[in-house]
Amino acid sequence: MPSTNEIRQTFLDSFARHGHEVVPSSPLVPRNDPTLLFTNAGMVQFKNVFTGAEQRPYSRAATSQKCVRAGGKHNDLDNVGYTARHHTFFEMLGNFSFGDYFKELAIELAWNLVTGEYGVDKDRLLVTVFHEDQEAFDLWRKIAGLPEERIIRIATSDNFWSMGDTGPCGPCSEIFYDHGPEIPGGPPGSPDEDGDRFIEIWNLVFMQFEQRAPDDRIALPKPSIDTGMGLERIAALLQGKHDNYDIDLLRHLILASAEASGTEPDGPHKVSHRVIADHLRASCFLIADGVLPSNEGRGYVLRRIMRRAMRHAHLMGCEDPLMWRLVPALIGEMGRAFPELGRAEVLITQTLELEEKRFKQTLDRGLRLLDDEVQKLGSGEVLPGEVAFKLYDTYGFPVDLTQDALRSEGRGVDMAGFQAAMERQRQEARKAWAGSGEAATEALWFDLRDRIGATEFLGYDVDAAEGIVKALIRDGAEVEALQAGEEGAVIANQTPFYGESGGQMGDTGTLLTAGGAEFIVTDTQKLAGDLHVHFGRLAKGSLKDGEVLQMRVDGGRRSGLRSHHSATHLLHRALRNRLGDHVAQKGSLVAPDRLRFDISHPVAIAAGDLAQVEEDVNRQILANRDVQTKLMTPDDAIEAGAMALFGEKYGDEVRVVSMGAEDETAAPYSVELCGGTHVRRTGDIGLFKILGESAVGAGVRRIEAVTGEAARRWYAARDAALAETAAALRAPAEEVPSRVARLLEETRAMEREIASLRRKLATGEGGTDRREVAGVTLAAKRLEEVPAKDLRGMADDIKRQIGTGVVALAADNDGKVALVVAVTDDLTGRLSAVDLVRAGAAAVGGSGGGGRPNFAQAGGQDAGQIDAAFAAVEEAMKAGLAA
Repeated sequence: MPSTNEIRQTFLDSFARHGHEVVPSSPLVPRNDPTLLFTNAGMVQFKNVFTGAEQRPYSRAATSQKCVRAGGKHNDLDNVGYTARHHTFFEMLGNFSFGDYFKELAIELAWNLVTGEYGVDKDRLLVTVFHEDQEAFDLWRKIAGLPEERIIRIATSDNFWSMGDTGPCGPCSEIFYDHGPEIPGGPPGSPDEDGDRFIEIWNLVFMQFEQRAPDDRIALPKPSIDTGMGLERIAALLQGKHDNYDIDLLRHLILASAEASGTEPDGPHKVSHRVIADHLRASCFLIADGVLPSNEGRGYVLRRIMRRAMRHAHLMGCEDPLMWRLVPALIGEMGRAFPELGRAEVLITQTLELEEKRFKQTLDRGLRLLDDEVQKLGSGEVLPGEVAFKLYDTYGFPVDLTQDALRSEGRGVDMAGFQAAMERQRQEARKAWAGSGEAATEALWFDLRDRIGATEFLGYDVDAAEGIVKALIRDGAEVEALQAGEEGAVIANQTPFYGESGGQMGDTGTLLTAGGAEFIVTDTQKLAGDLHVHFGRLAKGSLKDGEVLQMRVDGGRRSGLRSHHSATHLLHRALRNRLGDHVAQKGSLVAPDRLRFDISHPVAIAAGDLAQVEEDVNRQILANRDVQTKLMTPDDAIEAGAMALFGEKYGDEVRVVSMGAEDETAAPYSVELCGGTHVRRTGDIGLFKILGESAVGAGVRRIEAVTGEAARRWYAARDAALAETAAALRAPAEEVPSRVARLLEETRAMEREIASLRRKLATGEGGTDRREVAGVTLAAKRLEEVPAKDLRGMADDIKRQIGTGVVALAADNDGKVALVVAVTDDLTGRLSAVDLVRAGAAAVGGSGGGGRPNFAQAGGQDAGQIDAAFAAVEEAMKAGLAA
């Protein structure tokens, strides 16, 4: 009996031998179809290939695509565990032709695989075709030799597939297996077709038309093939089982659940084990693909799946968290085919354990409340919506979990009452938020958030994705369209663009439509809590509400942001290690080409400390350890040593980012609460360089630094400057410091010699204009190109020469005047150098002047009035001596 893993591999190997490219499964979060909550079929990743919007280097492909159906119109959650073939997670085997082969080869390949390599009894198989598709009918007779009574014509849309109201479409042909007359049910198309006797195992879609309008359908120039076969269904068939949950893969998970819970796998808790086995797969694969439990969007669906399984663990009497202990069993079964499970094992395990611990804290009280309320109800009476809302709002019960808990009693929930209570709560929250005075809660943004919901952020994993326009803003108001040249804002249902928060700048990039519109995103802001708003300008075309967007983040800029943001985490830890635990972040700026990091520290950081911090950060970068993210409560995270970032708001759960370590066994170097985007490994930062340190306020110091490409450019510029200096000195680069030191010493010696010569020139024979002013000597001299700092020494020399009196010196330095006045000490009781220099300064267009009674200095703008300045000093002396 083949294992499920062998059945999967046989399928892929068979189509590989027939020229098909074996393409890995795409993530569960579709990047190219914003209309889907999760990838729910094998063709999703090829949608743009079928429409011609994307080209691949192959024309034939085969995949085993992981799929989830647990939200929106594809929601099997309520039936999981109670039926034989409903799952939230399943694998879809498929082969695809992009304009290469068509119906005949598709039917031949499918028939040969099923009856040949899989060895299914031909007499147990029958097929359906669309009632107008005579070609397919004839091909089944020719290739499979099936009699006409086992080729059933179906006249409904069940056998006609379309991508949407418009676009590629075509007839289907389905292969069914007959489990025998002992199983109730009739063949497809019969009144009893919903029974379990005839089970569809493979659907072949013949994509041969394009629907252009409701009554306008044309033939495609290159018809294509899209097939889908559920792995669980074909495994059940090949393993002789009628129930998907009896195949080896799911049976191993059920047995692991039974062993961990200490209960029988097929006893009273059979349904619970089936739910846990299914939901374990869905939860682990969603977490591995970047979805984390939350109260919005995909994260909310994940939380519903997890908590539904956890309630079943509770029903089995499990006191401790169960699901996280089953992760090794899942990886053992599926880790080889899907290595992302192993890579994300730590995140998966911690997320499951955290969620179950938190849920168990409220589950007992919630179920007691539910039991109390049910006791008040009459037979068959539904649960009031207010009670269901209280369970949701107070205890974190999704309403479908309440419905599931009541299912065994045959009760329902008053959903109209639940929705009314939900709306009242939203209105109260809006009033409370609007009263907080925060700019982010402007009425427009809150109205939009209330109406269209939170934006799903995809940017932790990708730089490009598709989205649907949910709102357009121009001049502070919502509009139906933007036209070329207009500035405005775009909100989509999901986005890879990071909205500015936590010091990290928002992303920039482009939003494109199939109609040719191009919106240039110049900034992205996160408003009203979790609404990502893309601000910018429509460069061309017309952009309308409801259109599908190709959303492309500027990858180079995003890379710089990630690098600088991750470096701030390492920098924060290095500073605390070097300076002490008093260091705390007081603000930051994370830009694509630099970072600014403000910390609490009372004094300037010594150069040696900065050098050591820089070295420590670069050591962590060179270690090139994985950057890991996990989900925790804020309290648990901080208790575990995580640092919270300045100014960040935290909800019930936070992303905890860990990075760096001395070796594989050491504790992480840095652990912080952070919602920003980061590098995958510390080595991706590349290089870290501190550019400077300065004060920004009392007790707050600022460090500016660069990483990666920006750091490389900084070093390149410095090397260029060094090379230019070395060339000017005609010396090797390594000798530049000593050559510069020698030149500086020679320059200082020359400056000293020049100053000495200037003093001799100023004080020598005929060096000054000496005159008597009211019996006091005034020695004045005009000088050319003498630095102001040299004038004092000259004035002191002249004072010694004259013994008693006043010295006034004025230097003409390229038209500007440096003026000093010195008064010998015996005259300071009668004359003040300050008064005299101010009088002189006024004459040369200066103002003020200062110093002491025996020496003062000032400046002026008009060297042509130096003689007038000396005259003004003389007049001021006369006035002072006459007083």
